[in-house]
Amino acid sequence: MMEITVTGRHMEVTQAIQTYASDKVTKLSRYYDRIPSIEVIIDKGGQIHELEIIVHVERADPYVVRISGTDLYACIDDAVDKLERKLTDHKEKLRNRKH
Repeated sequence: MMEITVTGRHMEVTQAIQTYASDKVTKLSRYYDRIPSIEVIIDKGGQIHELEIIVHVERADPYVVRISGTDLYACIDDAVDKLERKLTDHKEKLRNRKH
């Protein structure tokens, strides 16, 4: 079972944000199924949200994406898109190494 933590710095993480972020990052397991945990860290400074998502994968360094912007939901979407590409590339590298 994949463990997901959503943490807020300088802000409270609402249930809506918690649910949205969790739902989005849960889908990353479609791209690579060996993910024991994912951390979502949201830092609010004024009007800007700084989002960091750390994906821990088995037998590799964690994948980290940082995004800043005024729309937190758009930041989450952008970060997940980048992580999808990174995990797809990681899986391809592993697949190519086996052959």
